[in-house]
Amino acid sequence: MTFNYDIIVVGAGHAGCEAAVAAANLGSSTLLITMDMSKIAQMSCNPAVGGIAKGQIVREIDALGGQMGIVSDLTAIQFRMLNRSKGPAMWSPRVQSDRMKFIERWRNIIENTPNLNMWQDTVTELIINNGSVTGVKTKMGVSFNSKAVVLTNGTFLNGLIHIGKIQIGGGRLSEPASFGMTEQLRDYGFKTDRMKTGTPVRIDARSVDFSLLEEQKGDEDFHKFSYLPTTSRILTQRSCWIAYTTEEVHDALRKGLNDSPLYNGQIKSIGPRYCPSIETKIVTFSDKTSHQLFLEPEGETTNEYYLNGFSSSLPLETQLNALKKIPAFSNIHIFRPGYAIEYDFFDPTQLYPTLETKHLKNLFFAGQINGTTGYEEAGGQGIIAGINAHINCFGGSPFVLQRDEAYIGVLIDDLITKGVDEPYRMFTSRAEYRILLRQDNADERLTRKSAGIGLASKERLHLLTQKEKIVDEIINFATNFSIKADRINSFLESIGTAPLKQGVKLIDLLTRPHIDLQLMATQIVPLNDLLDRINDRKDEIIESANIKIKYNGYIKREQIIADKINRLEDILIKDKFNYNEIQSLSTEARQKLTRINPVTIAQAARIPGVSPNDISVLLVLLGR
Repeated sequence: MTFNYDIIVVGAGHAGCEAAVAAANLGSSTLLITMDMSKIAQMSCNPAVGGIAKGQIVREIDALGGQMGIVSDLTAIQFRMLNRSKGPAMWSPRVQSDRMKFIERWRNIIENTPNLNMWQDTVTELIINNGSVTGVKTKMGVSFNSKAVVLTNGTFLNGLIHIGKIQIGGGRLSEPASFGMTEQLRDYGFKTDRMKTGTPVRIDARSVDFSLLEEQKGDEDFHKFSYLPTTSRILTQRSCWIAYTTEEVHDALRKGLNDSPLYNGQIKSIGPRYCPSIETKIVTFSDKTSHQLFLEPEGETTNEYYLNGFSSSLPLETQLNALKKIPAFSNIHIFRPGYAIEYDFFDPTQLYPTLETKHLKNLFFAGQINGTTGYEEAGGQGIIAGINAHINCFGGSPFVLQRDEAYIGVLIDDLITKGVDEPYRMFTSRAEYRILLRQDNADERLTRKSAGIGLASKERLHLLTQKEKIVDEIINFATNFSIKADRINSFLESIGTAPLKQGVKLIDLLTRPHIDLQLMATQIVPLNDLLDRINDRKDEIIESANIKIKYNGYIKREQIIADKINRLEDILIKDKFNYNEIQSLSTEARQKLTRINPVTIAQAARIPGVSPNDISVLLVLLGR
């Protein structure tokens, strides 16, 4: 039998779920195909969402009208805003999630999204006609026709699990791998390679002596992921716990290194440098006598815990022996050991900024298939792929986020311009405009852009407009309200800050590090009255105004720089040159420009190996 859809999404991980819901909400008839409908948006590794830079991506997904932030809020069992000791450009939200409720919430969304159906099966082959993908075939022998296909296969393409010398075919433990797709795409000219990731042991809390661990509680303030006021933390909040390895633990691990797939030649693929296994840590950082571990709850009521920092593919016996050397784990019982997994990915320089492939039309890649790691990076790619797959079906301008607009823009541009030589993980340091890309202003950056294509709802647009109006009103008040020195100096001295020598505007006083709007409202009646009129989202709006006032100079300076660079984003060069014929370019530049075929001069300038002189040559040839 054959069935017809506008868009088919293969894989129901974090990329696939965001892609499918976005495409369906835009109006495309969409089919989401997954091997197991009970594992929708499965948290394959740690039961957490967000973190450094990753939390900003989740807020961006939410601002665009995606679902990850909503699901994360409603299933959170702990929330923390990381990096609060630093400036707001570095603040990053993170939640511990109830793993099973996370799946339930996502499945409820998918089952209740108009235009979206599910099918449980394994895709084995793409249907390709005249250089365009027109559907898929499955293991059950069913054919589905479509106008576009989004592949979000995660770690399942030829997946191979390693626990010591034991090898098990699979995309996750106890879940089968997927075969056939890599080989077919390779025949169409796609460059593919192998990557490796891993996950730690899962521990039974009943066998842990928590009195020997350091408790880490969550925040209890107003922060959350979604900009929608209807989401909140509704589950019982739980603590995480901190432990440390010792030299005795390291000695136990070293005894198993000869049987480690990472060191005996069994694993030959690329592993993550920024999230190393415990065996990699003791080898690479051999001078360190201990490493920090985090024991994280997997749910609101379960006894299952995740040991963050103890990712391993060592034999089961070695893992257990090492864990028992940690005092709190001396009587440890585990549910399953840590393991490594190897899987196929595709060189992301084979993609356009829309995440459509260059070799085949109407085929999109998102998530770990592009060499990334992390739920958040996958979700960010998924929503962009889903949007652009819909645009391919029904017309419209490509939906592309620039580097000064979103971390998602940085992520995708890095992938398609630079490629990957290890699993790509987002960091704030990758974004040159991180003062502009704060977690607090993702709605201001992206909601109007998304509403313009019909994805972000009218409710989201109304909330944004309301927030901006009130923030402007607060800033205008602070700009125009004068404070006399004799009226405020005794208060300033009482809080340990220098008194005024003469009267100033309130906005000048607010630039001091330890002074904010809430504090000054206790001294200025009109300001207090103004803030009291903000009934809903008060804390969020006041925080936004505080940041804009305190960091106004830095924000303006970075925006000026971004605007200058963005002029090069407007100069299109795709398919305008035969780079191999331009002898004034360096040999490396000719090779890389030919392979990547950048869309703009700005993208060309970001390709490693393309020098400023090479860019000057192209500008001269363009008559600039």
